[in-house]
Amino acid sequence: MTVALMWEARAARGRGEELLAWTRGQRLTPAPLRRETFRAPQDRVLVITWWDAAYDAVLPELPEPDGELVTRAVHRWRFEAVAEEAGGGSAE
Repeated sequence: MTVALMWEARAARGRGEELLAWTRGQRLTPAPLRRETFRAPQDRVLVITWWDAAYDAVLPELPEPDGELVTRAVHRWRFEAVAEEAGGGSAE
């Protein structure tokens, strides 16, 4: 099964580049199958990691940054891959 972990934080005003650099410097052991980092307006940073694991597996996650670097607690979500239905279209 493939599990995706999403980690999203919003930097304190003017510290978006610092949060992005901090995020990129965080290593996960073991490493995920795949890792992507995104940024958005309002100095938000999103990291998605993919794992070959059960939904409830204990997996390494990015930590909380220093409280002065972010405006709020990190948001975290966990998703499992869903097989595509035959035909690939919507049922409307």
